[in-house]
Amino acid sequence: MFHPFPPGARVAALGFLASLATLAVQADARLHPLFTDHAVLQQGKSIHVWGWADPGEKVAVDFAGQHVATTADPLGHWNAWLKPLKATSDGRPLRVVAHNTIELQDIVVGEVWIASGQSNMEWPLDRSFESAGEIAGSTNPNLRFFTVVKARSRIPLSNFAQPDKHAWHASAPEFAKSFSAVGYYFGRDLQAALKVPVGIIHTSWGGSPAEVWMSDDVLRGNHLYERDILRPWVGQRAREVAQLRQWEAERDAAKAANQPFSKGAPGSGWTPSELYNAMISPLLGISVQGGIWYQGESNAGRAWEYRSLYADMIRNWRRDFCQSPFPFYAVQLAPFDKSRKRSIEDITKEPVESDWAELREAQSVASRAVGHAGVAVITDVGDKDDIHPTKKAPAGARLALLARRDVYHQHVVAEGPVYHSATAANDHVDVQFDTQGEAMKSADGGPLKGFAIAGADHKWHWASAEILGGLVRVSSSDVQKPLAVRYGWADFPVVNLVNGAGLPASPFRTDDWPATTRKP
Repeated sequence: MFHPFPPGARVAALGFLASLATLAVQADARLHPLFTDHAVLQQGKSIHVWGWADPGEKVAVDFAGQHVATTADPLGHWNAWLKPLKATSDGRPLRVVAHNTIELQDIVVGEVWIASGQSNMEWPLDRSFESAGEIAGSTNPNLRFFTVVKARSRIPLSNFAQPDKHAWHASAPEFAKSFSAVGYYFGRDLQAALKVPVGIIHTSWGGSPAEVWMSDDVLRGNHLYERDILRPWVGQRAREVAQLRQWEAERDAAKAANQPFSKGAPGSGWTPSELYNAMISPLLGISVQGGIWYQGESNAGRAWEYRSLYADMIRNWRRDFCQSPFPFYAVQLAPFDKSRKRSIEDITKEPVESDWAELREAQSVASRAVGHAGVAVITDVGDKDDIHPTKKAPAGARLALLARRDVYHQHVVAEGPVYHSATAANDHVDVQFDTQGEAMKSADGGPLKGFAIAGADHKWHWASAEILGGLVRVSSSDVQKPLAVRYGWADFPVVNLVNGAGLPASPFRTDDWPATTRKP
């Protein structure tokens, strides 16, 4: 049975709600802030509606011809479950009746997805590439948005930190412009393809590493996370406290001496689980279809760990949302020259190791490990000098293609050539791809770019490559007996292998040589 509080928070939350129940005298029944005018409810699944009322108070929920009666528990929490409904774009009222009555308007049934991650998911539509026309034409009553206000918490919360600041909105210029661009484009394309209402719940925070989006019990259940995430955080927190105390002492001394003091207070880093607690935990209980994710920059230095960390994060969400299979699709880490302002000639002078390439590999490895997951490749729309590529429409569109193919079983080409296997023979290596029946080609009509080859010495050389049906033959005069091939293995890959649909091939490597980010 669903419980409003995730593991680890129940003692604190129960005590808090108990105190509220003691103080409240015939308090009005309330709905969770996820339920407002214009909300989208997930089709085809039981619909959970919940909120708070006086302990023991009778509460009834009426929606779409269904009437469900329930009673608030001793701590004042009530739950109602509606039977699964088919999608409908006809807005209907949802009524909650206790000693007071709440009536929401324009509630529709369709597809609900969560969009999360760091700054590239947070990036708003009005700061995206050539979005003015898109914003002007964004009015669509069947596309709706909900943004979780940023908050941090040391314990899992059952409600948002600022509940009154949360609401659903139907897509229109005044709401679309500030919404997640990737979330908007994903929802727009999905709604156009499915012809049903689509709701996107956006919850992201720029700069956040993956571990802040995971529950404490999951992190503590893995000794590697204890070693590499939790213990370093304890040391970091001690240093931050010492710095704050020093700042306070300097401030107080300046104040006592009647001297000006302009030094800003020291900032603090990320605390594991804090965004999960404040920005995911309050969502638990709602019925959704799945999630989309754009994150990884903050974990690139620990790319090998991300293979398990990202997979465990997906499992974590699937467990706590109590829904299966909960498909999960990520945008591949964006191409970016971390050294900034180098020329393409400098970038491509010779093949090099890359933790960003290892992170992209980790995204794919984790997605295969958990199943019902995938990665949208964006090697063709990165920005060499900006970690935030402004072309967000292709990212959203490719996420939508994956969902349309895998979740909604539409016959669409959803991804470019995917590495399958490699065979070394004499002076070349033949690389076989899964192509979904699409012929491979060069995106610009020129020679293939981005392939490197190495022999037993593990020294990489740029290689020539030619398409031979469903494979690519790779060779170099500098490597007489090649053993391995890499493609697009760089912070900023310069590549051009695509399929007939114009979707780019994902970077890959055929070797299993030690990754630079792998710890002993």
